Amino acid sequence: MTQIIVFTNSTGGISVCYPTGEVPIEEVQTKDTPAGSVIIEDSTLPDGNFFNAWELSGSTVSVNMDKAKALTKARLRMEREPLLAAQDVAYQRALEANSDTSAIVTEKQRLRDITSLADSANSLDALKALHP
Repeated sequence: MTQIIVFTNSTGGISVCYPTGEVPIEEVQTKDTPAGSVIIEDSTLPDGNFFNAWELSGSTVSVNMDKAKALTKARLRMEREPLLAAQDVAYQRALEANSDTSAIVTEKQRLRDITSLADSANSLDALKALHP
């Protein structure tokens, strides 16, 4: 187990300082981190996939679920972009061939709706499991 220093930075996010061990951690904390920083064990940090949703309360770092949902929605939007583009091509080809487009329309709607699934997720594992 490694001791680290964590603190809320000027943008409202969490910063993590891993001292080198050349000087005592308390000295690093006093010299290099702002007031309100705390020393904790790195093994107590939450899931790193949601680092930008971390919040510090006392000496506990936790994941803000609303922020984690927003991060998941952004990830899903990036992942679905090429899939939607491929469906646009398939739709255009089907139109040109005078073929049925209903399956393509259904798939495009499923891809658009994928972000709404993040709203009903009740755990970080559920958010990580979402993919287009």
